This record gives sequence, C-alpha cells and structure tokens, in this order.
Amino acid sequence: MIITVNKKEFSEAVLRTARFAERRSATLPVLTGIAIVAGDDGIKLRATNLETGIDLRISGKIGHPGVVVLPATTLREITSSFTDSGTLKLEHAGDTVMIDATHGRSTLKTLSPDDFPTIPFPDVPEVKFTLPGTSLKTLISTVAPCASPSSVRPELGSVLIESESNLIKAVATDSFRLAEKKISLSGKPTQFSILIPAKNALDIIQTLPDDDLEMLIDEHQCAFSWADGIVTTRLVTVPYPDYTQIIPKTFPSEATVLRKDFDAAIRRSSVFSDQFQKITLAFDVEKKKITFSARNSDIGESSEGINASLTGESTELSFNHRYLQTPLSLISAENLSLSAAGIGRPLIIKGTGDTSFLYLVMPMNQ
Repeated sequence: MIITVNKKEFSEAVLRTARFAERRSATLPVLTGIAIVAGDDGIKLRATNLETGIDLRISGKIGHPGVVVLPATTLREITSSFTDSGTLKLEHAGDTVMIDATHGRSTLKTLSPDDFPTIPFPDVPEVKFTLPGTSLKTLISTVAPCASPSSVRPELGSVLIESESNLIKAVATDSFRLAEKKISLSGKPTQFSILIPAKNALDIIQTLPDDDLEMLIDEHQCAFSWADGIVTTRLVTVPYPDYTQIIPKTFPSEATVLRKDFDAAIRRSSVFSDQFQKITLAFDVEKKKITFSARNSDIGESSEGINASLTGESTELSFNHRYLQTPLSLISAENLSLSAAGIGRPLIIKGTGDTSFLYLVMPMNQ
C-alpha cells in the first residue's frame, strides 16, 4: 500500500478513529490498531473494540492499494505532533510502514490485517431517519453525566434515546439523579426506544459531524452514518426502568432563583460540606430566601441565604452538592425553577421557561 494524504486531515482522522480502538487486548492485539484501507472506495480509517466501531473516509492519492493495521496509540502520538501543513506519504513494505513527513520519517511495525474484525452494521434496520448531528450531540452530552459509572446494572450505565411524537428525548440516571432532554424534529420518526452504553455514547458524539446524519437501528446495534463515515455501537437489551413514575406531579414548595446566585452559594457552601458532601437547602417562604448551610467538624460551618420567589410551604432538604451543581452548566436560562416534592422526595430543577430539560435529584437522609 502506498498513499499520500493531507497531514492535518490525516491527523484529525487518526484522533477520531483511535477513540474506538482498544487500549490493550491480550486476546486480540489487532483491536489496539487502526486499519488503513486504500481501494476502490478511496482511503478509509477503521477501528473497533467490538462494542463500537468507526469507518472514516479521508481524501488522498492512492499510489498502490492495500490494507495495513498500525498501533492506534503510537500513530496518534506521531500524528498529533505534526505542526506544519502539507502532505504525508505512507508506504507499506513487509511488516512495516514508513511514514514520510516533510521534516522526517518514522517506521512502524504493523499488526496482522487478517485478524481485523468487520465493523458491524445494521444490514436491515428496523428504524431509519435523519437528524442534525448538533441535535444528537446536545441530547447525549446533556444527560450522559447522570448515567451510572457502574456496570452492575447496565441499564443505569446507559443513555435512553427514544421517540415521542415529533420529539426525540434522551434520559440518563444513576438512581440518585436523573436528566431528561427533549428536542423537536421537523418530521416524525418511526417509534423506537434504545439504550446506548454511556461511555460509547460519549465517544460517539466527539466523532459525529454537526451536519445531518442518518440514524439506523436494529435489535442489537445502532449506526450513525454521514457522507464520509459511519459509527456503530452495540445496544443494551435489558428493560429501562419506568422513570416517569418517580417524577412528582405536585410540589408543596416551589422557588425561582437567579442561576448565578444559586451556583455561587453552592460553591461557597461546598467548601464546608462533610465527608458525604452534604449541604442543606432551607426554603423560607416568609423571608423569601433559600438558605444554604453546611458543616464539617474539621473545617467549620457556613450559612448563607439568597433571594428567591417562593410559594407554598417552607421546607428543608439535604443534597450532595455535586448533584446540585450538575445541571447548572446545562441550563442557559438566567433563572432556575426549583420544585420540591416534600421531605424525602425529589427536587426538580429546570430553566425558567424551558420545557426541553428536566433534572431530578434525590435528597440525602437528614
């Protein structure tokens, strides 16, 4: 194989593709590599860890067609150091590939291309529709931080994506907090509901373009396809809990606060939180304030109030301060709507006037 490619384009493609290669694999070392394929379909970079896979096309000239597999980590380190523009030549001979750049050459040993697996693809998709890449990236990036890092319950370590009339919504929860994000579509997709492992979903959105892409779904996998590439992921096939049952319908205490005031008060109070990272919120209807308090026997204690528009009953709830901070970077509205369902029940946080995003957090034991 002999190819000539643009340095910058090749470097960016390697960075995107390497994300889908295994870091190490004792049973199948070729999974740690990137396959470079030069043939009738042009030049493509491929990688897979058997859970996710990518097939990415780049421009370039093919001097001689062929297939090579190079270690992903090493190739990424080499290409990420390129600082100048221009072209790059890769020439395969025996079990090595020479990378000829403007100011130097590198020789890499190859991995066996015969062992490189086929990238799985939904041959007969049950669902197929088009949506903007920006919309999908917004959906996933908004909720994925709330998925569980544990693999004990795979459904909680996943992002739920499903259609609802002309909406698509994404949901993630670790049982202590939950985020739901909805976006509107111009058309009405076929009804579907899938679970993508959260780690896979985060890798995927760092690879997708902002432009329109096609989403193809079958029973076991989902693919995202666009003009120059395709990314696939396996799906989790266990049922997702009916999270709508835990979203309260009535709220004895409600408040509206400035997001910047709420954020600042949490940050200051968190300095004094205990080993469980607990801070307490007191809704004071008479004083029209929410008071934040925290106590740490080794540091000290703090208490401060922020102005709020309050209705209903006064109440007091304790939370992990990290869980209260999670939605603040995801809400663009200046004001926050806080709805408390009562002692031991969830708090709902939204941006005022924004019905597309809901964040639920469970209180800690008092």
